[in-house]
Amino acid sequence: MKSVKYLLTLAALCVVFSTATAQLRTRYFYVGVGVGATNYKGDLDDNFALKFTKPGLGFIGGYKFHPHMSVKLMLAQGWMKASDAKAARDIPRLRRNLSFRSLIADGTLQFEFNFLPYVHGHREFYYTPYLFVGPSIFYYNPQAELDGTWYDLRDQGTEGQFRGEEYNPTQGAIAFGMGFKFDLSYRWSLNVELSGRKLFSDYIDDVSGNYADPRDIRAQRGEIAAALADRSGEPKIGQPGRQRGNAKNNDTYALLGIGIQYYFGYIRCPSLQR
Repeated sequence: MKSVKYLLTLAALCVVFSTATAQLRTRYFYVGVGVGATNYKGDLDDNFALKFTKPGLGFIGGYKFHPHMSVKLMLAQGWMKASDAKAARDIPRLRRNLSFRSLIADGTLQFEFNFLPYVHGHREFYYTPYLFVGPSIFYYNPQAELDGTWYDLRDQGTEGQFRGEEYNPTQGAIAFGMGFKFDLSYRWSLNVELSGRKLFSDYIDDVSGNYADPRDIRAQRGEIAAALADRSGEPKIGQPGRQRGNAKNNDTYALLGIGIQYYFGYIRCPSLQR
């Protein structure tokens, strides 16, 4: 009887050990594509209003080196927009009457942590919620429409920037977020992810500081620049030095997406995997 118990115990320990070892040695690469939505929070929209949500597209490549951890590179592109004219109950914003749209191109190196051990193709460990964080770099180009023509606002110096002192359209950020992923098959998985960006810029919407003297803008950039700097009606509210935006809080944006991933490379399959 003792020998049977000993064998059963030994067998159980071998199963646990072999499964754990297989999990720890499970490493592979993956690539994927996703679609979703982008939204923005800043001087022209302070609450991620759904009416300003725009479509986005993303590509991903990563390396999973541990059941709980992986690193990945994500490339994303989307549009963002907002308009004071749609702030129905905000009289100061209605009077300010600024608006923008911008293409966002985003590249992020992310460290991902899985709450559950995730072993692709495993019978039990085929899904997990996860968190991620990492450095990001992005490109943006705010534009506004005037008399049917779209203008790059950075080139207009709308807050009195001198030529050569315009804000840089390429900036850094910290990416962070959470998601959930699960296997569809041995090689394919599906994930849903919500991510945000802590930006080091307040000019995604071309609005940050105070109104500049319209005479200076007109002298440096011309009539169109002066018109884009102050879109209010008569009487104009853009008095020199008056607040145009809030420079104390940088802009931010968020991405919500659903993606599909393909796994390749070395995938170790323990006997208990499906």
